[in-house]
Amino acid sequence: MSASADVKSSRVQRALATVERVGNRLPDTAVLFVALLVIVWVLSWLMSFISYDVIDPATGKALVVVNQLSGPALTSFFSALVTNFSHFHPVGVVLVAMLGIGVAEHTGFINTGLRAMMAVTAKWLLTPMVIFVGIISHTAADAGYVLVIPLGGIIFYAAGRHPLAGIAAAFAGVSGGFSANVIPSAIDPMLQGISQAGAQILDPSVVLNPLNNYFFTAASSFLIVGLGWFLTDKVVEPRLQSTELDGELHDTPTMEPLEHHERKGLRAALMAMLLSIVVLVVTAWPVESAWRADGNLTAFDAPLMKSIVALIFFLFVIPGIVYGVSAGTVKSSRDIIEGMTKSMTSMGYYLVIMFFIAQFIFAFKESNLGVLMALKGAAALQAMAMPAPVTITGIVLLTGFINLFVGSASAKWALLAPIFVPMLMQLGISPDLAQAAYRVGDSSTNIITPLMPYFPLVVVYCQRYVKNTGIGTVTAMMLPYSLTFLVLWTAFLLVYWAIGFPLGLQATYEYVMP
Repeated sequence: MSASADVKSSRVQRALATVERVGNRLPDTAVLFVALLVIVWVLSWLMSFISYDVIDPATGKALVVVNQLSGPALTSFFSALVTNFSHFHPVGVVLVAMLGIGVAEHTGFINTGLRAMMAVTAKWLLTPMVIFVGIISHTAADAGYVLVIPLGGIIFYAAGRHPLAGIAAAFAGVSGGFSANVIPSAIDPMLQGISQAGAQILDPSVVLNPLNNYFFTAASSFLIVGLGWFLTDKVVEPRLQSTELDGELHDTPTMEPLEHHERKGLRAALMAMLLSIVVLVVTAWPVESAWRADGNLTAFDAPLMKSIVALIFFLFVIPGIVYGVSAGTVKSSRDIIEGMTKSMTSMGYYLVIMFFIAQFIFAFKESNLGVLMALKGAAALQAMAMPAPVTITGIVLLTGFINLFVGSASAKWALLAPIFVPMLMQLGISPDLAQAAYRVGDSSTNIITPLMPYFPLVVVYCQRYVKNTGIGTVTAMMLPYSLTFLVLWTAFLLVYWAIGFPLGLQATYEYVMP
């Protein structure tokens, strides 16, 4: 390596160390969200006295910032305190999935399965494999956050690599590459429907295909795998070598050869898992299947899509129990309950954080501050009247910035699409391209914002191996991915557009006014 390259590398490492140091000096995550809640209250009070010339696309009326310190707002906050937490989506998703995973881990099924997998997988292919599995996990809703990310750490640790690098690689695939996938998922028709509604504001005749970005997102999968592979092996993991492991590692998988009873249990468990999947496929295959909604398996209201977390639970509980009985690690039903209980003991800190995040998100949503931020940013971008490629780049960057504060992909696009899509159509840019630009920006900054509901869960995963892991540790670990994805994925979109590759089914780059 040249001297200039060494200098550049050392500067990057010093910058990341600074980010980690500053981030870890922030208050505890739970306290941080309490502070953010107070800030939202105060800002909403101050900004409620100002009138804004902005129309809320959801209501068609002038946007008003709602004072969260007013009597009605405070009583609403206190009356919803419990339901904000109990109905907060990431709480139930994580706990139910962890119950099933806990059984599979406690009986030894996950340990044995990973050791068997790594025995036939080249060590140098672990990184791209973890990232790719993270990308395709989007098909199963939030499964990647509760399954793939912790397994990334386990796989790397068992292979003799730093487990935090495995968590980083998996997180980059699951969340940083959220809009890249070779398998169509429920997010495709969801965004298409919002884009189409936005386009019909200007032209009611516009109809978009649900897979209007499929070719681009499929191609993006290989870009994300390649970039993530390089960053994990050349930037992130080398920096983590000085980070000592001091967590509870006594039950973490190692690379010892499988014993006879383990091979026997694994075969029985895999057969049980395969049989469960076959039963699911057979029952979901008929058009009139109860798993479908009006014949559609992937619609958001389809029972199959609503049952993803429940299916994860059973697809780990069943083979976990079968493995335990066959391998002799389960002697009674108490062993199964012990596995579930053990998985819940590690979730205490996560639940505390989720309680305060849920209250913050409620207040932030009720205040309309997020809506104001999105609409003002979009209006400013429109007023600049820049060339089309620059405008597309601006939309990616603006989306990435707003994503730091408003996490939901659908809620954010519902705010921005009624502005971005008609605006770009007037510039001759199609809704298909506008949606693709949004997806790049929406994905790239997911992995560096503590306001993303699953971010604290990643911190908890890391603390299993490094006890003093904080927000700064994870942010510094993921920052190289985020910045690289944001820049190079945007460039990839522009080059893809310039060459003229199809974005997706029945998709165009240009829009011609009728």
